[in-house]
Amino acid sequence: MFRRQFLSLALAGVLAVPLATSLSAPSFAAEDFIIVQSTTSTQNSGLFDHLLPIFTEKTGIEVRVVAVGTGQAIKNAANGDGDVLFVHARPAEEKFVAAGDGVKRYDVMYNDFVIVGPPSDPAGVAGSSDVVDALGKIAETKAPFASRGDDSGTNKAELRLWKAAGIDVGDASGDWYRETGSGMGATLNTGTGMGAYIMTDRATWIAFGNKGDYEIAVEGDNRMFNQYGIILVNAEKHPNVKTELGKTFVNWVISDQGQSAIADYKVDGQQLFFPNAPAGS
Repeated sequence: MFRRQFLSLALAGVLAVPLATSLSAPSFAAEDFIIVQSTTSTQNSGLFDHLLPIFTEKTGIEVRVVAVGTGQAIKNAANGDGDVLFVHARPAEEKFVAAGDGVKRYDVMYNDFVIVGPPSDPAGVAGSSDVVDALGKIAETKAPFASRGDDSGTNKAELRLWKAAGIDVGDASGDWYRETGSGMGATLNTGTGMGAYIMTDRATWIAFGNKGDYEIAVEGDNRMFNQYGIILVNAEKHPNVKTELGKTFVNWVISDQGQSAIADYKVDGQQLFFPNAPAGS
């Protein structure tokens, strides 16, 4: 199963990064802060509630998170409205750096996407590990599907998978295919309320408190891999960026300490994110 592969890769990634007892960083005043443009999945999953107090205690730097869809987070950062970008849509992240808006992109962590659905399973996809086949059956049966429709990393991945299935969901918009224009938590609430299938990152699903009788229907396809990256916004293009403070955060997240803190975050005994920053980065 792809999830078991995740666990093996995660363990290998953590072991590949040498542990250290301290992080060499400048000393900052307690009132110093940075703005991190990020995604709703890192916020809704509770990761930042776990991660940021550890970072602030070590450095004295407060982190203020703007949690929106990845597309909006990238737009905000490209407007100079942030010091660090922490999202999950690699092609868009690389374009952000290529445009000169970001300094350098680093892998941080990964998990996977899943499709959840009602127990009635109207499309007959429960237990599938072939996401393209499952989406084809959902479209064929016109079973309700709730999409974020917000240009988020999850939405970008979902649209890529519909395209791989040869389905133009634009033709079904407003019919069986419903776009909420909302974050992941709100879309899960809407989708479960209307008996729809929903694609979500696994971390948000595990942390979601309103599952009802919904269960994961589709999982384990390599095409549902979900990589997160972090980028310092470029002060040469956006002079208001707090370079030293932002750099300290980026360096900590990809350090052994930050990576260990990510690996340590669990909900109901389940690890939500698997660190994979390159060793020595």
